[in-house]
Amino acid sequence: MGSFSIWHWLIVLLVVVLIFGTKKLKNIGSDLGGAVKGFKDGMKAGGESADGATPPQQQVTTGKANDANTVDVETKTKT
Repeated sequence: MGSFSIWHWLIVLLVVVLIFGTKKLKNIGSDLGGAVKGFKDGMKAGGESADGATPPQQQVTTGKANDANTVDVETKTKT
């Protein structure tokens, strides 16, 4: 009832490879690596803008101002 030995982990790895296949596991690994790289790049870009090098950009939306479901927060006031 102690910890798992190397044989237990090898059997688990074999079952995972049999279920998912090596091609799907390779795709999952590359997708995960790309996500981590994108996260790191985003953190670098966020750190640079926090230092004042580049100001954050505002989101500009056009064409939805006449939509009945759109609420303009700046013009809505309490009465």
